[in-house]
Amino acid sequence: MNEERISQIVRHEISVVIPTIGRSILRRCLQSITEGNELPGRLVVVDQSSNREIAEWLGPLMSSGVETTYVASRQTGKASGVNRGLEQVKSQFVAITDDDCLVAKDWLQRMFVHLKQRPETIMTGRVEAGGDRQVPFVVTSVAPEIYRRPRLKFDALSGGNMGVSRSVLERVGLLDEDPILRCSEDGEWAYRALRAGVPIEYAPDVVVYHYGWRDSEQSREQYRNYARSCGGFYGKYIRRGDWFIGARALVHYLRELRRFIKASLTGNRKHIQMSWACLRWLIPGIYAGLKTNSAKSSGERERT
Repeated sequence: MNEERISQIVRHEISVVIPTIGRSILRRCLQSITEGNELPGRLVVVDQSSNREIAEWLGPLMSSGVETTYVASRQTGKASGVNRGLEQVKSQFVAITDDDCLVAKDWLQRMFVHLKQRPETIMTGRVEAGGDRQVPFVVTSVAPEIYRRPRLKFDALSGGNMGVSRSVLERVGLLDEDPILRCSEDGEWAYRALRAGVPIEYAPDVVVYHYGWRDSEQSREQYRNYARSCGGFYGKYIRRGDWFIGARALVHYLRELRRFIKASLTGNRKHIQMSWACLRWLIPGIYAGLKTNSAKSSGERERT
Protein backbone atom coordinates (compact mmCIF):
# COMPACT_ATOMS: atom_id res chain seq x y z
CA MET A 1 0.00 0.00 0.00
CA ASN A 2 2.83 2.41 0.84
CA GLU A 3 4.49 1.76 -2.53
CA GLU A 4 1.21 2.58 -4.27
CA ARG A 5 0.93 5.88 -2.40
CA ILE A 6 4.47 6.90 -3.30
CA SER A 7 3.54 6.79 -6.98
CA GLN A 8 0.37 8.87 -6.54
CA ILE A 9 0.34 12.38 -7.98
CA VAL A 10 -1.15 15.18 -5.89
CA ARG A 11 -2.96 17.57 -8.25
CA HIS A 12 -2.84 20.95 -6.57
CA GLU A 13 -4.86 22.47 -9.43
CA ILE A 14 -7.99 20.62 -8.29
CA SER A 15 -9.85 20.30 -4.98
CA VAL A 16 -12.64 17.95 -3.92
CA VAL A 17 -15.73 18.99 -1.96
CA ILE A 18 -17.94 16.49 -0.11
CA PRO A 19 -21.05 17.57 1.82
CA THR A 20 -22.10 15.06 4.48
CA ILE A 21 -24.67 14.42 7.17
CA GLY A 22 -22.19 12.23 9.02
CA ARG A 23 -23.14 8.84 7.60
CA SER A 24 -20.61 6.08 8.15
CA ILE A 25 -20.44 5.45 4.39
CA LEU A 26 -18.42 8.69 4.19
CA ARG A 27 -15.45 6.73 5.52
CA ARG A 28 -15.56 4.44 2.48
CA CYS A 29 -15.99 7.45 0.19
CA LEU A 30 -12.83 9.00 1.62
CA GLN A 31 -11.01 5.69 1.33
CA SER A 32 -11.90 5.45 -2.36
CA ILE A 33 -10.40 8.91 -2.90
CA THR A 34 -7.29 7.94 -0.92
CA GLU A 35 -6.82 4.88 -3.16
CA GLY A 36 -7.17 6.86 -6.38
CA ASN A 37 -4.47 7.06 -9.04
CA GLU A 38 -4.25 10.78 -8.37
CA LEU A 39 -5.10 12.84 -5.29
CA PRO A 40 -6.58 16.34 -4.97
CA GLY A 41 -4.45 19.12 -3.59
CA ARG A 42 -7.20 19.85 -1.09
CA LEU A 43 -10.24 18.01 0.20
CA VAL A 44 -13.06 19.88 1.94
CA VAL A 45 -15.67 18.02 3.99
CA VAL A 46 -18.67 20.05 5.13
CA ASP A 47 -20.34 18.20 8.01
CA GLN A 48 -23.91 19.01 8.99
CA SER A 49 -23.92 16.43 11.80
CA SER A 50 -20.89 17.34 13.95
CA ASN A 51 -19.62 13.76 13.71
CA ARG A 52 -16.32 13.81 15.64
CA GLU A 53 -15.06 10.68 13.91
CA ILE A 54 -14.71 12.45 10.55
CA ALA A 55 -11.48 14.17 11.56
CA GLU A 56 -9.96 10.73 12.18
CA TRP A 57 -11.23 9.47 8.80
CA LEU A 58 -9.35 12.30 7.09
CA GLY A 59 -6.04 11.04 8.49
CA PRO A 60 -5.00 8.81 5.54
CA LEU A 61 -5.51 11.65 3.07
CA MET A 62 -3.44 14.01 5.22
CA SER A 63 -0.69 11.36 5.37
CA SER A 64 -0.75 11.21 1.55
CA GLY A 65 -0.01 14.92 1.23
CA VAL A 66 -3.55 16.19 0.75
CA GLU A 67 -4.55 19.38 2.56
CA THR A 68 -7.80 18.58 4.36
CA THR A 69 -10.39 21.05 5.62
CA TYR A 70 -13.22 20.09 7.95
CA VAL A 71 -16.12 22.54 8.08
CA ALA A 72 -18.74 22.06 10.79
CA SER A 73 -22.07 23.50 9.68
CA ARG A 74 -25.36 23.98 11.47
CA GLN A 75 -27.18 24.42 8.18
CA THR A 76 -29.12 21.63 6.48
CA GLY A 77 -29.44 20.59 2.85
CA LYS A 78 -26.97 19.59 0.17
CA ALA A 79 -26.95 23.03 -1.47
CA SER A 80 -25.67 24.77 1.65
CA GLY A 81 -23.19 21.94 2.25
CA VAL A 82 -21.75 22.24 -1.25
CA ASN A 83 -21.71 26.03 -1.11
CA ARG A 84 -19.85 26.19 2.19
CA GLY A 85 -17.30 23.82 0.68
CA LEU A 86 -16.93 25.81 -2.54
CA GLU A 87 -16.27 28.92 -0.50
CA GLN A 88 -13.12 27.20 0.81
CA VAL A 89 -11.75 26.37 -2.64
CA LYS A 90 -8.84 28.38 -4.05
CA SER A 91 -7.67 25.98 -6.79
CA GLN A 92 -8.46 26.40 -10.49
CA PHE A 93 -10.82 23.41 -10.53
CA VAL A 94 -13.07 21.61 -8.08
CA ALA A 95 -14.75 18.21 -8.18
CA ILE A 96 -17.84 17.39 -6.12
CA THR A 97 -19.15 14.04 -4.95
CA ASP A 98 -21.61 12.83 -2.31
CA ASP A 99 -20.81 11.08 0.95
CA ASP A 100 -22.58 7.92 -0.27
CA CYS A 101 -20.58 7.68 -3.51
CA LEU A 102 -17.41 5.65 -4.01
CA VAL A 103 -15.21 7.04 -6.76
CA ALA A 104 -13.38 4.93 -9.34
CA LYS A 105 -9.59 4.75 -9.00
CA ASP A 106 -9.12 6.98 -12.04
CA TRP A 107 -12.03 9.32 -11.21
CA LEU A 108 -10.02 12.39 -10.26
CA GLN A 109 -7.42 11.75 -12.94
CA ARG A 110 -10.00 11.63 -15.73
CA MET A 111 -12.01 14.51 -14.27
CA PHE A 112 -8.89 16.68 -14.24
CA VAL A 113 -7.97 15.78 -17.84
CA HIS A 114 -11.44 16.74 -19.10
CA LEU A 115 -11.49 20.00 -17.14
CA LYS A 116 -8.05 20.97 -18.44
CA GLN A 117 -9.21 20.31 -22.00
CA ARG A 118 -12.44 22.33 -21.60
CA PRO A 119 -12.10 24.66 -18.59
CA GLU A 120 -15.26 26.61 -19.48
CA THR A 121 -17.40 23.45 -19.51
CA ILE A 122 -19.09 21.72 -16.57
CA MET A 123 -18.06 18.07 -16.37
CA THR A 124 -20.25 15.17 -15.27
CA GLY A 125 -20.09 11.41 -15.74
CA ARG A 126 -21.48 7.96 -15.08
CA VAL A 127 -23.18 7.01 -11.83
CA GLU A 128 -23.27 3.25 -11.39
CA ALA A 129 -25.12 1.37 -8.65
CA GLY A 130 -23.07 0.09 -5.73
CA GLY A 131 -23.89 -1.93 -2.65
CA ASP A 132 -26.61 -4.51 -2.13
CA ARG A 133 -29.65 -2.22 -2.16
CA GLN A 134 -31.15 -0.38 -5.08
CA VAL A 135 -30.36 3.28 -5.61
CA PRO A 136 -32.96 5.83 -6.75
CA PHE A 137 -31.12 6.97 -9.87
CA VAL A 138 -28.20 5.80 -12.00
CA VAL A 139 -26.61 7.18 -15.16
CA THR A 140 -25.06 4.41 -17.22
CA SER A 141 -24.84 5.65 -20.82
CA VAL A 142 -21.46 4.98 -22.47
CA ALA A 143 -21.98 7.63 -25.17
CA PRO A 144 -20.19 10.96 -24.57
CA GLU A 145 -22.28 14.07 -25.09
CA ILE A 146 -22.04 17.85 -24.81
CA TYR A 147 -25.19 19.81 -23.96
CA ARG A 148 -25.29 23.47 -24.88
CA ARG A 149 -28.89 24.45 -24.15
CA PRO A 150 -31.68 23.36 -21.80
CA ARG A 151 -33.81 20.40 -22.88
CA LEU A 152 -37.45 19.53 -22.34
CA LYS A 153 -36.09 16.40 -20.68
CA PHE A 154 -33.74 16.64 -17.71
CA ASP A 155 -30.46 18.49 -18.13
CA ALA A 156 -27.64 15.96 -17.80
CA LEU A 157 -25.83 16.74 -14.56
CA SER A 158 -25.19 14.33 -11.69
CA GLY A 159 -24.48 16.33 -8.55
CA GLY A 160 -22.54 13.46 -7.01
CA ASN A 161 -20.19 13.33 -10.00
CA MET A 162 -19.35 16.76 -11.32
CA GLY A 163 -16.39 19.08 -11.84
CA VAL A 164 -16.13 22.76 -12.64
CA SER A 165 -13.64 25.61 -12.83
CA ARG A 166 -13.76 28.55 -10.47
CA SER A 167 -14.27 30.86 -13.45
CA VAL A 168 -17.48 29.00 -14.32
CA LEU A 169 -18.62 29.20 -10.69
CA GLU A 170 -18.08 32.95 -10.77
CA ARG A 171 -20.20 33.10 -13.93
CA VAL A 172 -23.07 30.85 -12.81
CA GLY A 173 -23.06 31.40 -9.05
CA LEU A 174 -23.53 28.97 -6.18
CA LEU A 175 -26.32 26.46 -5.71
CA ASP A 176 -29.74 27.80 -4.72
CA GLU A 177 -30.30 27.12 -1.01
CA ASP A 178 -34.06 27.64 -1.07
CA PRO A 179 -35.56 24.71 0.93
CA ILE A 180 -38.19 24.21 -1.77
CA LEU A 181 -35.37 22.93 -4.02
CA ARG A 182 -33.92 20.61 -1.38
CA CYS A 183 -33.58 17.56 -3.68
CA SER A 184 -33.33 19.29 -7.06
CA GLU A 185 -30.65 21.90 -6.46
CA ASP A 186 -28.36 20.19 -8.98
CA GLY A 187 -31.01 20.30 -11.70
CA GLU A 188 -31.75 23.97 -11.06
CA TRP A 189 -28.04 24.82 -11.17
CA ALA A 190 -27.58 22.90 -14.43
CA TYR A 191 -30.52 24.74 -15.98
CA ARG A 192 -29.15 28.09 -14.83
CA ALA A 193 -25.70 27.26 -16.24
CA LEU A 194 -27.06 26.26 -19.64
CA ARG A 195 -29.16 29.41 -19.81
CA ALA A 196 -25.97 31.37 -19.11
CA GLY A 197 -24.30 29.70 -22.10
CA VAL A 198 -22.11 27.28 -20.12
CA PRO A 199 -22.02 23.79 -21.73
CA ILE A 200 -22.29 20.55 -19.75
CA GLU A 201 -20.17 17.64 -20.94
CA TYR A 202 -21.12 14.07 -20.09
CA ALA A 203 -17.94 11.94 -20.02
CA PRO A 204 -18.74 8.25 -19.42
CA ASP A 205 -15.15 7.48 -18.38
CA VAL A 206 -15.58 9.62 -15.23
CA VAL A 207 -17.25 7.13 -12.88
CA VAL A 208 -18.62 7.01 -9.35
CA TYR A 209 -20.60 4.25 -7.64
CA HIS A 210 -23.69 5.38 -5.77
CA TYR A 211 -23.88 3.14 -2.73
CA GLY A 212 -27.37 1.85 -2.01
CA TRP A 213 -28.24 2.18 1.68
CA ARG A 214 -31.94 3.07 1.72
CA ASP A 215 -34.60 0.49 2.56
CA SER A 216 -37.91 0.38 0.70
CA GLU A 217 -39.62 3.03 2.80
CA GLN A 218 -36.61 5.35 2.65
CA SER A 219 -36.53 4.96 -1.12
CA ARG A 220 -40.22 5.84 -1.40
CA GLU A 221 -39.59 8.91 0.76
CA GLN A 222 -36.71 9.92 -1.52
CA TYR A 223 -38.94 9.62 -4.58
CA ARG A 224 -41.55 11.84 -2.89
CA ASN A 225 -38.97 14.43 -1.86
CA TYR A 226 -37.46 14.52 -5.32
CA ALA A 227 -40.83 14.92 -7.04
CA ARG A 228 -41.90 17.71 -4.72
CA SER A 229 -38.61 19.61 -4.96
CA CYS A 230 -38.50 19.20 -8.75
CA GLY A 231 -41.96 20.74 -8.81
CA GLY A 232 -40.64 23.52 -6.57
CA PHE A 233 -37.92 24.23 -9.12
CA TYR A 234 -40.51 24.37 -11.91
CA GLY A 235 -42.88 26.55 -9.92
CA LYS A 236 -40.18 29.00 -8.94
CA TYR A 237 -39.25 29.60 -12.58
CA ILE A 238 -42.84 29.64 -13.82
CA ARG A 239 -43.47 32.38 -11.27
CA ARG A 240 -40.80 34.41 -13.09
CA GLY A 241 -42.52 33.91 -16.43
CA ASP A 242 -40.31 31.08 -17.72
CA TRP A 243 -42.75 29.16 -19.89
CA PHE A 244 -40.06 26.82 -21.21
CA ILE A 245 -40.00 25.35 -17.72
CA GLY A 246 -43.80 25.21 -17.84
CA ALA A 247 -43.51 23.07 -20.98
CA ARG A 248 -40.88 20.91 -19.31
CA ALA A 249 -43.15 20.36 -16.31
CA LEU A 250 -45.96 19.19 -18.61
CA VAL A 251 -43.62 16.85 -20.51
CA HIS A 252 -42.28 15.51 -17.20
CA TYR A 253 -45.77 14.76 -15.88
CA LEU A 254 -46.94 13.08 -19.09
CA ARG A 255 -43.76 11.02 -19.32
CA GLU A 256 -44.25 9.75 -15.77
CA LEU A 257 -47.90 8.99 -16.47
CA ARG A 258 -46.84 6.86 -19.43
CA ARG A 259 -44.16 5.13 -17.36
CA PHE A 260 -46.63 4.44 -14.56
CA ILE A 261 -49.07 2.77 -16.96
CA LYS A 262 -46.29 0.69 -18.54
CA ALA A 263 -44.84 -0.28 -15.15
CA SER A 264 -48.28 -1.28 -13.87
CA LEU A 265 -48.76 -3.57 -16.86
CA THR A 266 -45.31 -5.16 -16.51
CA GLY A 267 -45.17 -5.25 -12.70
CA ASN A 268 -42.04 -3.09 -12.37
CA ARG A 269 -42.39 -2.07 -8.72
CA LYS A 270 -39.53 0.43 -8.69
CA HIS A 271 -40.93 2.36 -11.66
CA ILE A 272 -44.42 2.20 -10.19
CA GLN A 273 -43.16 3.82 -6.98
CA MET A 274 -41.09 6.45 -8.78
CA SER A 275 -43.81 7.42 -11.22
CA TRP A 276 -46.59 7.44 -8.63
CA ALA A 277 -44.51 9.73 -6.40
CA CYS A 278 -44.16 12.14 -9.32
CA LEU A 279 -47.85 12.01 -10.23
CA ARG A 280 -48.77 12.61 -6.60
CA TRP A 281 -46.22 15.26 -5.57
CA LEU A 282 -45.03 17.14 -8.66
CA ILE A 283 -48.07 19.45 -8.83
CA PRO A 284 -48.07 20.28 -5.08
CA GLY A 285 -44.37 21.07 -5.50
CA ILE A 286 -45.11 23.43 -8.40
CA TYR A 287 -47.73 25.16 -6.26
CA ALA A 288 -45.22 25.56 -3.43
CA GLY A 289 -42.65 26.96 -5.86
CA LEU A 290 -45.14 29.49 -7.16
CA LYS A 291 -45.63 30.75 -3.61
CA THR A 292 -42.02 30.72 -2.42
CA ASN A 293 -40.88 33.95 -0.82
CA SER A 294 -37.20 33.10 -0.31
CA ALA A 295 -35.03 36.15 0.26
CA LYS A 296 -32.32 34.82 -2.04
CA SER A 297 -33.22 33.68 -5.53
CA SER A 298 -31.02 31.66 -7.89
CA GLY A 299 -27.57 33.11 -8.40
CA GLU A 300 -28.08 35.93 -5.89
CA ARG A 301 -26.06 34.34 -3.08
CA GLU A 302 -22.47 35.36 -2.58
CA ARG A 303 -20.32 33.92 -5.33
CA THR A 304 -16.93 32.27 -4.99
